[in-house]
Amino acid sequence: MSIKALQHRIGYNFRDPSTLKSALTHRSASRDNNERLEFLGDAALGFAVADALYTRFSEASEADLTLMRVQLVRGSTLAVIAREIGLGSCLSLGAGERKSGGTNRDSILADTLEAVIGAVLRDGGYPAAQGVVARLLKNRLDSVREHPMKDPKTLLQEELQGRGEVLPDYRVVEKIGDAHDGRYRVECRVDSHQLVSLGEGTSRRDAEKEAAQAMLKALGNNE
Repeated sequence: MSIKALQHRIGYNFRDPSTLKSALTHRSASRDNNERLEFLGDAALGFAVADALYTRFSEASEADLTLMRVQLVRGSTLAVIAREIGLGSCLSLGAGERKSGGTNRDSILADTLEAVIGAVLRDGGYPAAQGVVARLLKNRLDSVREHPMKDPKTLLQEELQGRGEVLPDYRVVEKIGDAHDGRYRVECRVDSHQLVSLGEGTSRRDAEKEAAQAMLKALGNNE
């Protein structure tokens, strides 16, 4: 697929096409690659989705908004969107990555999509990037509440698995009261990010869910 066709699919025409070219260049292909644009696009994507959810769901709690945002910006979701717009055919990869199937690898597709959003931000400003995000995620934003919400522990596990990282570790750090009227305090650790979160609940599972919820929020703020 041509660069022109890709611009049509995302609904944005670049004033400086070289910015888009950089966004499509994997680190295996050149030192002038898309990693910095990926960093920028990740932040723009997260904010645009958070803003859209805040506006659409005025009665939703912070916890629900966080879970919805995680599902929408997770790597597996971005990889599917990247395939829908044919992003893989536009990638510039090193020979090794191309031979090993890099054009269809979830992590590369998701990172490149973020880089493209970062490129739009650099080329046209936040309103342009917000518009691209709204178009790419429109169907998912429209249907986000039609499906049962996954619990925070499941979302956290899937988020870390999608990144190829070690799963979280939960540990009871305090138990107050007896078996019929007690409270648990649980610690959740994600060593790959050197993050620790805490949760409390009347059962160990509830405390773990609260700790996972806090960790999802911390991961979002740490990206």
